[in-house]
Amino acid sequence: MDNVISWGIFIVAALMEVSGDALIRKGLRGSGLLLIAFGILTLGCYGLVVNSVKWDFSKLMGVYIGIFAVVSILFGRLVFKEGIPSSTWIGLAVIVVGGLIIQFGQR
Repeated sequence: MDNVISWGIFIVAALMEVSGDALIRKGLRGSGLLLIAFGILTLGCYGLVVNSVKWDFSKLMGVYIGIFAVVSILFGRLVFKEGIPSSTWIGLAVIVVGGLIIQFGQR
């Protein structure tokens, strides 16, 4: 059950990180300093959330990066309406497999 909770925390953290980056991006592209400030605040909160999982740092980041990559690609596709080339989907699959190896590999 702890792993399910950890994966849920990672999803929340990834949504926060991607949203913070998106706010900063929008702020830098003409929407103003307030969005940049909210983006910075969101990124700081993401750091608190992701590090609430009590795993070794290397495992924590290795698994989280796989989840972050999925959320990033989906965010680009669904929110920014970007076309995602097949090479990006293949690269994403490699990243996800790496995260799964880190999570479920030899201990």
